[in-house]
Amino acid sequence: MTADPRIRAALDETRRRLLSARTADGAWRGELSSSALSTATAVAALARVDPRAHAAPMARGVRWLVEHANADGGWGDTPQSRSNLPTTTLVWSALAISPGREAPSALLARCEAYLAARCGGLSPEFVARAIVSQYGRDRTFSAPILAMCALAGRLGERPSDAWALVPQLPFELGILPHSLLRAARLPVVSYALPALIAVGQARDRYHPVACPLTRVVRRLVARASRNRLERLQPPGGGFLEAVPLTSFVAMCLAAMGLRNHPVVARSVAFLQAAQRADGSWPIDTDLSGWVTSLSVRALGADGRAALEPAERDALRAWLLRCQLRARHVFTGASPGGWAWTDQPGGVPDADDTAGALLALHALDDGGDATARAARAGVGWLADLQNRDGGVPTFCRGWGRLPFDRSAPDLTAHALLAWHRWRALGDATIRRRTARALARAAEYLSGAQRADGAWIPLWFGNERAEDQANPVYGTARVLAALAELPEGRGPRLAAATSAGARFLLACRQGDGSWGAEAGVAPSIEETAVATDALAKLLSFGRPAGMEAELRAAVAGGLRWLIERTEGGTRFDVSPIGLYFARLWYSEALYPVIFTAAALARGLRVGL
Repeated sequence: MTADPRIRAALDETRRRLLSARTADGAWRGELSSSALSTATAVAALARVDPRAHAAPMARGVRWLVEHANADGGWGDTPQSRSNLPTTTLVWSALAISPGREAPSALLARCEAYLAARCGGLSPEFVARAIVSQYGRDRTFSAPILAMCALAGRLGERPSDAWALVPQLPFELGILPHSLLRAARLPVVSYALPALIAVGQARDRYHPVACPLTRVVRRLVARASRNRLERLQPPGGGFLEAVPLTSFVAMCLAAMGLRNHPVVARSVAFLQAAQRADGSWPIDTDLSGWVTSLSVRALGADGRAALEPAERDALRAWLLRCQLRARHVFTGASPGGWAWTDQPGGVPDADDTAGALLALHALDDGGDATARAARAGVGWLADLQNRDGGVPTFCRGWGRLPFDRSAPDLTAHALLAWHRWRALGDATIRRRTARALARAAEYLSGAQRADGAWIPLWFGNERAEDQANPVYGTARVLAALAELPEGRGPRLAAATSAGARFLLACRQGDGSWGAEAGVAPSIEETAVATDALAKLLSFGRPAGMEAELRAAVAGGLRWLIERTEGGTRFDVSPIGLYFARLWYSEALYPVIFTAAALARGLRVGL
């Protein structure tokens, strides 16, 4: 069968675009969307530390916020996002905490009308209740948001009354070692330590507890916990490379009279460096590790052949440098994993470790360094696997929060990495990998919905039911099961067939996909669905569906070619999820996913 020349032309153009996005070190950094939430928190932090010294960046930030308000008076997480309560509340507070940079009165009126409608009114109690209910039992997000509201005077004029509405975070835990936190089944606390310490102490300062004994204990541990906060801060100043978290820490320490504290100075330096020319801030520094591993794989075998040997060597060396070589100071994670970025604030996690392992496999030169890194990464992932056989993001746990909850997309990614490197190492390692694979496959079988879908953890869609993204999750699981030999067994074969039928049922009349049936399509979702179905075709799965799959893949490729104007134009969609269901888009996602889908389409003869 002769391949459609339009696919080859679009693939060549998309690959050129992807390759041109590399930085001087040969890797990819991408570009995260600007964030109203990040911009609001950064403006508030700079205003709290020193409004005179930071007048210019504050003014640019406020101007960006004013220019990017939605018509309903609210703000979303990205310029393409719907308005939401937490982000709008933070912008509302930032506009109050930045003296001399007032927003137009008409905009403020629309903003307050938006908030009043969602909180039941603008009284401090109503606002606080609405924010707390947004996050439920997880106070690590509601407390910082309400702390910023209190600092801005949005929870009342009397500080003691305002801070009484801020949930108290147990900053005393900040002095405990990681081993004790894990033993107490509180591993997630380690990721929240900066906010736990800074917000918790600020709240205690303005609204101290009545119990004298507790007051004494908190006074005794306050300095020690701040010392730990200083040790936790990476050299670049950004906790987790995240603008909001770093901003919350800076503003709360400054509110306690600690404007000259070293943590505040480094936080401010990080915020100053992170501001963009248009005045905005992104949610995080970058996803360089993640988009680099995805890009390497998206190029495909023939695409990687276009790289010079020296370029492949440089990419492999870059990935090897990014692997964690010592226990992580922030989370206590063991060596062997990879973070989403090469910046010092990154933390190793399952998805990025699996991605790096797959990219290294694609770039493998047969050398000892790559083999050692792969063995360490494979073992790190196996150590992370939960009791249910699924793989969580950061730490083994009990499924209480996204940090430690097993997820189908993460499990499928780890499963694929284990499969690619399954022959690596001695017999003990091979047996361990085989057991991890079997347990992961069992988890995926049980995690599938009755309609055949799998729900991902870190990708979603604001317009879908429950803001989930079953098309993305199902596509990622199918892409892993397709090449797994165990996938030919009865149970996984049935799961694969049901997943493929779910994707086919979600396909829209023009050949595209959104997050689910009836949701507006995107380049990202259409590309991952098309790629997954094409991969099923290439491995002859599932049996008896070749004609349906081939028609769906052909239709998806046609839509991608038309939508991207032959690989020359890529609109972004906010389908990425950050902590606390905070949305982002990444400029390279549509390029990477389209390149992968087009390459796969050619390989199956379309």
